[in-house]
Amino acid sequence: MSGRPGRSHEPLHAVQFYSNETCLCSTIATFLGEGFLKGQPAIVIATEAHTTAILEALVERFIDAPSARRAGDLVLLDAKSTLAALTVGGNPDETLLDRQVGDLIRQVLGGRTRTSVRVYGEMVDLLWKEGRADAAIRLEVLWNRLAERYAFSLLCGYSVGNFYKQTTQFQDICAQHTHVYGADSQGSRPEPRARLT
Repeated sequence: MSGRPGRSHEPLHAVQFYSNETCLCSTIATFLGEGFLKGQPAIVIATEAHTTAILEALVERFIDAPSARRAGDLVLLDAKSTLAALTVGGNPDETLLDRQVGDLIRQVLGGRTRTSVRVYGEMVDLLWKEGRADAAIRLEVLWNRLAERYAFSLLCGYSVGNFYKQTTQFQDICAQHTHVYGADSQGSRPEPRARLT
């Protein structure tokens, strides 16, 4: 069963590079908040510290996050445990991603066919920080494949500190995204990847 909406949904797969975590969480809250205003539910896959900061930033934008959570329109997942659940032999597994995240997207949509889910994820950032760049890129590829089956827009977060020693694969990461936020830019409009080349 596909999570595709009845209307055309152009997948957004954006990346936010950050050095300032306050700016990161502000961008995420804007991304999610705009979705809530459009009736789009949200899934956050983040560290505990970032999740707390994102919730605070949503409250600052007058978004009733507790009510959204109770209604099932805001689902919070721990990035580390979610990553462990969809990894086999050190690599992200497509079937497990579909089972862990694809099924959740369908559940959160709850039969709503004319909307999509907004997802923020930083599992790729955890992989990159562990020096597992190939696994991070593979997960980005799997996210793109998942977007062919389910209706969601995805924002990924990467610390720019990850790339000081691993510069060769920076373009590989950008190539997997439709839009790119420069480090610590704030707002809701990511720059299209093509403008960065």
